[in-house]
Amino acid sequence: AEDVINKSIPLVIDALNTISITEEMADFTFSDIGTADGGTSLKLVDELIHSIRKKRPKLDINIVYADQPKNDFNSLVNTVHGLGHFPSYLETVDNVYPFFSANSFYKQILPDNSLDFGFSATAMHWLSKKPCDISHHVHMVGAKEAEYLIFSEQGKKDWETILLYRARELKKGGKLVFLNFCRDENGKYLGNTSGVNMFGNFSQNWKEFFEQGRINLNEYQRMTLPQYYNTVEEFSAPLKHPNNKVYRAGLRLKHIETHITPCPFAESFKNHKEARRFAEEYIPTIRSWNESIFFGALDNDRTLEERNQIIKAYYQMYQDQVQSSPEMHRMDYVHAFIVAEKI
Repeated sequence: AEDVINKSIPLVIDALNTISITEEMADFTFSDIGTADGGTSLKLVDELIHSIRKKRPKLDINIVYADQPKNDFNSLVNTVHGLGHFPSYLETVDNVYPFFSANSFYKQILPDNSLDFGFSATAMHWLSKKPCDISHHVHMVGAKEAEYLIFSEQGKKDWETILLYRARELKKGGKLVFLNFCRDENGKYLGNTSGVNMFGNFSQNWKEFFEQGRINLNEYQRMTLPQYYNTVEEFSAPLKHPNNKVYRAGLRLKHIETHITPCPFAESFKNHKEARRFAEEYIPTIRSWNESIFFGALDNDRTLEERNQIIKAYYQMYQDQVQSSPEMHRMDYVHAFIVAEKI
């Protein structure tokens, strides 16, 4: 995730340079939306601050870190204030004020016309809700017909909701840069760039657990990740079509491009060639963002120990597969880099 953000820094600085930072401005407000622990964006925020300082050396800068209420805000505060594992930009600059907001991007985070620059990375693929269970897969990339259309409609609605709230927050001339998971022009998406399709593997393994009687039919069908990966066209539509309410709210698409960021574990394996090491490093990263969803699909009347054993066995199965054919597994990130402006 940090590699993706660092790759976007030139795009962010270019967008910043198109914003008019006048002598009359009392302050500049930047928001990192869906920030998690704030660690992956430290370099970007530092670069942004120094770019602003070149124009207005003494300008007050507000950095608003926003995430949903259940986010680990203790870790976020520690990171931003340099109390965690990394040094903070706050140690080298003055007149920079961090703020922390427990609001999701499905709500308005800042007052109307108060935001100069909004940013978000690898967060907005999470839907506001799961619109339905997918019968024979775990993710919308494998959904068919009616179930796919239900997810598509939810994805469209949620993307417009996100943009409408940002349109309210942004000042005229303000910019948004979003780095969002996508399905690119060649049909590639997270974990589906070469070799084993990651979501297909999730689904096949979960099906095998069902066929073995380790989970029941309800648990098998209930396991659906509440995510949607937009295409370039889907991301662009509300920002380009004059009849869309997002367009009417003043947001315009300035730029969109797709990027594939190589899986660091797979790249490292090319050098060390240790299959077991690769598998042991790779699986915990996968578990970090989907284990809670798999666990939540299990029946509540199972004991906690029983549910934990199922989940442990499930990821061990995946880890064994990676170890047996490491060259076939990788989790490349596929993003759309989006720049929008409020006119």
